[in-house]
Amino acid sequence: MGRWSRRLAELFLDFCGPCDGEFILDAGCGTGALTSAILKRASTAQISGIDFSSAYVEHASRSNPRKQAQFSVGDVCALPYDDATFDHVLSLLVLHFVPDTSKAVAEFRRVARPGATIGAAVWDARGGFVAARIFFDTAAALFPSGNERRARNNTRPMTRPGELTQAWRGGGLIDVQGALLTTRMEFASFEDYWAPYEGKDGPGAEYVASLQIEARRRLRDAVRAAYLDGEADGPRSFAASAWAVKGTVPT
Repeated sequence: MGRWSRRLAELFLDFCGPCDGEFILDAGCGTGALTSAILKRASTAQISGIDFSSAYVEHASRSNPRKQAQFSVGDVCALPYDDATFDHVLSLLVLHFVPDTSKAVAEFRRVARPGATIGAAVWDARGGFVAARIFFDTAAALFPSGNERRARNNTRPMTRPGELTQAWRGGGLIDVQGALLTTRMEFASFEDYWAPYEGKDGPGAEYVASLQIEARRRLRDAVRAAYLDGEADGPRSFAASAWAVKGTVPT
């Protein structure tokens, strides 16, 4: 996901607009893609990144060695920061993995200064994420467990139309604006597309790892046929859309 989150980060920052000299929270920083994008635009910003995964935090720290960026392990539903600390609180591709989004939004507001901007973006898993739908739709057609996993993936919090804006308004933010951010996912070949599913991270890889060898082979072959889609193996480009929202903390 890293190469795609870096692309989405640029569109997200166009939408949310952090500035030089600000104190910014990267909530659920993952491997640090958003922080890297912020520092390219706002070189004097002071960024605090936090993520539940120590492995991600270690990677983010290595990828962003500049002193303006500091990373720590923590929970976005219980942020270890004082009230009214940040000028921007930003969360990219995180909230769909948070069990209680209302707690996270309340924490975002608590640590943001009056007048600060709080923004988030999450993939439109059901309606706008073609590369993932190829995998999960194929798995659902083959196995009952694949159908269950697709349903789980497509009904995660904040992934459906209007959910993010509703959460922001429910959290007491004002001037709430929603947007649909669309980029492309390019793959050099089916092997390029499939390789992450043989890895250890993400819902798809988790599902592949749960299958027995023969079921895994059946799934791979069927997904390959869907990827090829009547043509020779080679490059493919799929649309990928994310719901985004931003709002202002009342003064």
